Amino acid sequence: MLPTPSSPPTTLVNTAARVLARINDRRLRPLGLAFGQVPVLAALGQGGPLSQKELARLARIEQPSMAQLLARMERDGLVERAPDPNDRRVSLISLTAEGQAKLPLAHSALLDTNNRALDGFSPEEVDVLHGLLGRFLANLDAELADQR
Repeated sequence: MLPTPSSPPTTLVNTAARVLARINDRRLRPLGLAFGQVPVLAALGQGGPLSQKELARLARIEQPSMAQLLARMERDGLVERAPDPNDRRVSLISLTAEGQAKLPLAHSALLDTNNRALDGFSPEEVDVLHGLLGRFLANLDAELADQR
């Protein structure tokens, strides 16, 4: 469904998310990255080695999708796995040197998209949008938690 002025906000948010993903994929392609990889890079950059389960929760994606994403990222030399010393059944994923080097470049590319998307917005409007989207996401996270 194409958004119209009378479309529900969820339609507009969904359309904006798809457009942002396309733009960000284009910006990240020269770095050898895809937009879907950035939450993993960011989580590992902030939190150190994490399990696949923890990464899936942080990135808000299903475990099978995370497994496929990590396999591609490992193949591309962005992440590596090591056994968890506390539980040998679990692998801990961490950034490689290449993954660490690409993280600030990816952040810069995404910041460019963010700045372009918010062009013409006042700082106050950005604050309001941020607050509204934060509440929107919290409601959706609660819905996901209820479905478990």
